[in-house]
Amino acid sequence: ISGRFTAIVDRWTALFVGILQLALQNLYLQWSNLFSPTFEYTCTLSRTAVVSDSKNNFLLSVGVYELTHNNKTVSLKTINAVQQMTLYPELIASVLYQASGSEEVIEPVYFYIGIVFGLQGIYVTALFVTSWVMSGTWLAGMLTVAWFIINRTDTTRIDYSIPSRENWALPYFACQVAALTGYLKKNLNCSAEKFCYLLVSASTYTFMMMWEYSHYLLFLQAVSLFLLDSFALAQSEKVHEVYKIYMFSLFLGYLLQFENSALLVSPLLSLVAALMLSKYLQMNVKKGTFVSRMLKIMYIYLVLTVTLTLNLLLKMFVPHKENEHLLKFLEIKLGLNTTKNFTMNWLLCQESLQAPSQDFFLRLTQSSLLPFYILVLIICLFSVTQVIFRRICGEPLKETVKLEDGRIGERPEIVYHVIHTILLGSLAMCLEGMKYLWTPYVCMLAAFGVCSPELWMTLFKWLRLKAVHPILLALILSMAVPTIIGFSLWKEFFPRIMTELSELQEFYDPDTVELMTWIKRQAPVAAVFAGSPQLMGVIKLCTGWMVSSLPLYNDDDLLKRNENIYQIYSKRSAEDIYKILTSYKANFLIIEDSICNEVGPVRGCRVKDLLDIANGHVVCEEGDSYAYSKYGRFCHEIKMNYSPYVNYFTRVYWNRSYFVYRINTVISFQS
Repeated sequence: ISGRFTAIVDRWTALFVGILQLALQNLYLQWSNLFSPTFEYTCTLSRTAVVSDSKNNFLLSVGVYELTHNNKTVSLKTINAVQQMTLYPELIASVLYQASGSEEVIEPVYFYIGIVFGLQGIYVTALFVTSWVMSGTWLAGMLTVAWFIINRTDTTRIDYSIPSRENWALPYFACQVAALTGYLKKNLNCSAEKFCYLLVSASTYTFMMMWEYSHYLLFLQAVSLFLLDSFALAQSEKVHEVYKIYMFSLFLGYLLQFENSALLVSPLLSLVAALMLSKYLQMNVKKGTFVSRMLKIMYIYLVLTVTLTLNLLLKMFVPHKENEHLLKFLEIKLGLNTTKNFTMNWLLCQESLQAPSQDFFLRLTQSSLLPFYILVLIICLFSVTQVIFRRICGEPLKETVKLEDGRIGERPEIVYHVIHTILLGSLAMCLEGMKYLWTPYVCMLAAFGVCSPELWMTLFKWLRLKAVHPILLALILSMAVPTIIGFSLWKEFFPRIMTELSELQEFYDPDTVELMTWIKRQAPVAAVFAGSPQLMGVIKLCTGWMVSSLPLYNDDDLLKRNENIYQIYSKRSAEDIYKILTSYKANFLIIEDSICNEVGPVRGCRVKDLLDIANGHVVCEEGDSYAYSKYGRFCHEIKMNYSPYVNYFTRVYWNRSYFVYRINTVISFQS
């Protein structure tokens, strides 16, 4: 019994060490696709070796403790890796790996990748079901899947960033949307309603645990439901049951995410609390009174006012720092403020945080997705507008909407999706990175529309078609149009997809591999490396050595560290850089030639330009830039090997891309 127990503990310990390595892989890959060229699979063998060769003499509790009190990753800092890196997916994967007995069948990294790809299958299946539920035909689901796969460049990051939190979280959100779609339907039987309610509850909470920014997406969903309820287009009781699910998920998430204050000050909590309070006030006012009528008229204004007030009060009394950088970024992005801060300007320069390029719209148009989406959205939007106008005029909604009525805008699930896709689309038009949230629902809504007889019937009602029987024509078009679209997509894109699947591509960067090899063979085990955050993530992943910074942007101290260490590419003195690096106990400095000699398409967005602006080494007057500093650029000057740089730093390794310097502990002043 003792032997079996020891073996189990050993396997669990090795597995949790592997979790930490996978977490660091996630950290690097999640941000490298945003900020720099990816370096994804070069270190797979190294990571696998770390998992298999890890120490086996620690208890399981020690492994968990080391994840939540990690002091072996960033010098002079203890981090909660589970909270700051959102490692709940890795913890769940480790439990599944051990419980399924897969340790004797498959390596941990391949088990991990298999789960992520399996979740993508669930993602597509949920979109298939949602489109089927809305349209009533499986053709809509098939067309959704076809458009999703053809436009996979714009629908998912799975091709080039496997461990991204989005790849773990969005499948659960798609399940939640599918369940919510069924839950909002009219005349739903009791069993189906209970099933949808339970699925909404489970998927909402799981989604919130998988992604640190999930509550913002749920906030947009809550706004959609709020507008749906405000115009009395859905059963108010159902909508408020969903609000209760939000509240429960936020409360449970706060407790299990180490008392995450970001959830307490989130706009979702303030909005849901305001909605429930406003509803309570309405319910306790006598019907027909003057106050009751005034509250109905000012309901939206009341909710918005209470939401804003609650959010401000919570921020006053709840200590929070997690989302300050996000709010500052939005202010600058919307033109409400300006800054010389390096980190803010650096984020603003990233491609995924810019407005979408013309290529994005061209790709959606070539696959015929965008034209049909716009057509479906316009028809649904006009129909919803008609229904809202009728409600304002006092006309009640029909309990059952028949096909011949041509009123697709009276279906609450359709109204919800119209509002939701408009909100997501508005964000995608501002930030290209948001397209991964919007484009999958573009596929779903467009496929639903062309396959729905009700949508065609709504259009024919407006056109007052009399030459042909409109119901028959609507049924024919709802089958013929998707069939024609499907055949055209198959003819044009199927050969291209098969060709892409047959191509085996491998990313290989020999300079980076040489650097990792040198570190593992030559660097002391206790050494601390300093350099760009992205490179530090790679070093920690591939070698296990301690680093001075990481590409993590939800911690103020790490943000400050990143900016300070980036000073190696600025016009600062050797003494200043030496003091910065030694303050973080760094032993080795790595200069990247790609950053030092960067020639970017946008001059003002290069790292060295942003540093010069933040440090005041560049002054812009009337369109002309004037640079002044009595020191040369550090990354250039240090390569010259003259005093005072050789007094503080000694070059120990270099190749075409990297220059490694040992930071001298004893300064020897040479002439």
